[in-house]
Amino acid sequence: MLEEEEYCRDCQSHPGAFDQGRGIFLYDDRMKYSIMKYKYFGCREYSRFYGKAMYLYGRDLLALWQPQMIVPVPLYWRKQKIRGFNQAELMARELSRYTGIPVNTRLLKKNHATRSQKKLDAAGRKQNLREAFQVVGNPAGKSILLIDDVYTTGSTMDVLARALLGKGASHVFFLTLCIGRNR
Repeated sequence: MLEEEEYCRDCQSHPGAFDQGRGIFLYDDRMKYSIMKYKYFGCREYSRFYGKAMYLYGRDLLALWQPQMIVPVPLYWRKQKIRGFNQAELMARELSRYTGIPVNTRLLKKNHATRSQKKLDAAGRKQNLREAFQVVGNPAGKSILLIDDVYTTGSTMDVLARALLGKGASHVFFLTLCIGRNR
């Protein structure tokens, strides 16, 4: 563990089930626009930059955490079919190229469609994600790194960490491309 720990306001007041995590960039107007183009206008090439940034700015933590697998936050199958890709999976694959840590896209499944998290408050986000994800693989004894595009309230990471730890994962960490301004 780190000698000196830093926690965002959320983690100080409402600790998540995950061990630790980091957002690489501040979720400001520039990054909102960039992620919008990436997710909704098919700019898949952005994943190369995003994955490299996650590696460059997260490699010290990755060395400390020593995750055994990278797991992207899954999309519901219908949303992925419409979008044509899972943005978290593309970033995870790029990060894997730099780290050599394998990506596992079969460990988690999103069971049903949920409302967009960005329009909900913290309580609404938790309710929205209730029973949305399922662990379908075996995480027992594994240290897992979750990857997603944006961390706002931490609801997604918390729900996934609880599910993975409940199935025997030893540790759950996360890296996100962006983190909300108040975190």
